[in-house]
Amino acid sequence: MTIEPDDPLAISSNAIALGERLFAKPWDFLKSAPTLEWLPPADRPEIAFAGRSNVGKSSLINAITRVHNLARFSNTPGRTQELNYFLTPDVPLYLVDMPGYGFADAPKEKVDAWTKVVRNYLRGRPTLKRVFVLIDSRHGIKKPDLEIFTLLNEAAVSFEVIMTKADKLKVTELDAMHHAVAAALAKQPAAFPRTIATSSETTQGIDLVRAEIVIAAELTPSIVN
Repeated sequence: MTIEPDDPLAISSNAIALGERLFAKPWDFLKSAPTLEWLPPADRPEIAFAGRSNVGKSSLINAITRVHNLARFSNTPGRTQELNYFLTPDVPLYLVDMPGYGFADAPKEKVDAWTKVVRNYLRGRPTLKRVFVLIDSRHGIKKPDLEIFTLLNEAAVSFEVIMTKADKLKVTELDAMHHAVAAALAKQPAAFPRTIATSSETTQGIDLVRAEIVIAAELTPSIVN
């Protein structure tokens, strides 16, 4: 999706510039939290990333932060069942990599553990400002995505869809998928109306996601420094 300048949902050039400043800073891994007891203090805004296994979540986080392998890759979908925290010095903001979902081969106890961790996090984290739910632009919204939408709606947590791997589609195909996703999101109470198409390979839309993080976390130039 290309956001036109006259679009009422257009992201301002100031937000884009501030997002560039934020992610020109060094980003580091802070910790992994298997349960809420392991979470860092809720003393700053948090922006979380969720998505099906193999949707390209790690690649997107690495592209946003400009840090290669900041978010770890795994050859075993659904392997990580922890909340991974990232931060940058002197800016009160956490990025949170949520465990991937939708892994068909995982044992039931692992799926149940994932659901418990995610539900507790969504309901018990007052500083969580927005969850970016990643959708593979080639496949659209699937049943596991609708299930996470339900969790987010129940927890009253604002979420926004980020379409990944946009470079794999033709412009007309991507536009059609955008409209299909937008129609589905219109039925979701907690869904943010803006959807951004991205590619970690070409960096398409990465600047818009950075700006959206700034907006959602309510960061100002004085905070970002």
